[in-house]
Amino acid sequence: MKDITILKLVNYHLAFLWIYQGLFPKLLFINADEIVIWQWMGLSYRHAIWAGQCSGIIEIIFGLLFIFMPTKLLHVLSIFGLFSLFVLVAIVMPDSLVQAFNPVIMNVAMISLSLIYLKITVNPQ
Repeated sequence: MKDITILKLVNYHLAFLWIYQGLFPKLLFINADEIVIWQWMGLSYRHAIWAGQCSGIIEIIFGLLFIFMPTKLLHVLSIFGLFSLFVLVAIVMPDSLVQAFNPVIMNVAMISLSLIYLKITVNPQ
């Protein structure tokens, strides 16, 4: 498989994952855990819902960037953001780290895809 095909595949998968995470647990079906995290930051329930929806929109836009404007910087930001979100979840809801389909699995997978992208763009074949 040529590098360009791999890069597109990585970008499309990351786009799907970011868009999915922004759309389903934050906009269409508001996840209670999302609200808990925002309330932990000091927001009221109503403001936590609003902040969660705003973060969902931002995640959807971020995901679209992987399709329309993929760059190394975008992947670096993705890695940084995913690591930061992981740390936040580990602090606020440590029990979630051992549940099925936990943030460890999703974040490690997404970070790995960005690392693959960065590795290929640094050393193209």
